[in-house]
Amino acid sequence: MFTRPLRTAALAAAALVTAAAAHAQTKVPFALDWKFEGPSAAYFAAIDNGHFGDAGLDVTIEAGSGSTNTIPKIATGAFPVGFGDINAVIRFLDQNPGAPITAVMMIYDKPPFAIIGRKSQGVSGPADLEGRILGAPPPDGAWAQFAAFADAAGIDPSKVTVEPVGFPTREPMLAEGEVDAVAGFSFSSFLNLVRLGVPEEDISTILMADHGLELYSNAILVNTDWAAENADTLKAFLAAVAAGWKDVIADPEMGAKAVIARNPAADVALEQRRLELATAANVLTDYVMANGMGGIDEARFAAALEQLKLTYEFQNDPLPIASYFDSSYLPDGLFAVK
Repeated sequence: MFTRPLRTAALAAAALVTAAAAHAQTKVPFALDWKFEGPSAAYFAAIDNGHFGDAGLDVTIEAGSGSTNTIPKIATGAFPVGFGDINAVIRFLDQNPGAPITAVMMIYDKPPFAIIGRKSQGVSGPADLEGRILGAPPPDGAWAQFAAFADAAGIDPSKVTVEPVGFPTREPMLAEGEVDAVAGFSFSSFLNLVRLGVPEEDISTILMADHGLELYSNAILVNTDWAAENADTLKAFLAAVAAGWKDVIADPEMGAKAVIARNPAADVALEQRRLELATAANVLTDYVMANGMGGIDEARFAAALEQLKLTYEFQNDPLPIASYFDSSYLPDGLFAVK
């Protein structure tokens, strides 16, 4: 039989173990598609404002170098969740049938794929690209959609001179007048040009979605094997992400500061504006305001798949929409963001 001191010590130890278990958090590494900039603020806000912690999650975030590099990290299980372009996922699944990856929460309801031109060099709208030089990084997500955009906008691609450029040289070449326009994400290329001294009134941002492109863009991606075993964890993760977005929509300055805390070389005002541009043009669309954040319209997605065939030759028949986007981890009514 325990003596009273021993019984007291045993009970105290048991209480400590119980408390530790109650406060144990599930580690969830999260892979971004790009470096730490304004649009990634929501995920840092979900950490800083306690949304992940309150859900019992210990989330760490890794910067990326493009969706084509992020997707294999998730499919191999190196990361259970990430953020990347759903169109790249569709291509990846065609080339790697049965790979355990899918999208579960749409973030960029309106894709930021754009052509960014200089009005002083004659580029104000889609038709102006004919007869001019377009700088395009070969791995760029916007460039990957150019054929579908050209078809929808009535552009003759044979009349556009395409100059392959690197990501670091894309905007500098446009700023120096070496190309007349570039392919890129609207909020990033626009502000990179402003930072290089190009007057804002001289920059034309031609969003492909405004000229007939039906595609979706970046979403929360998951390893499907992990998701099947951790459904409640994934649901809690998505709710925390939505709360992070709600926070930075309400207070973009806070969001920008959260980014700068992880990327001290960046500028608070610049990243705040980048976040605001992405939020206004790509996140808070009419569809999201009417239906909530996170879901898709299946008719639009079907049309997007048909457009994708203009830019990518499928090796196999396209999969059912549910193979590319699994809505089962989202709540009824999706997420309210305002």
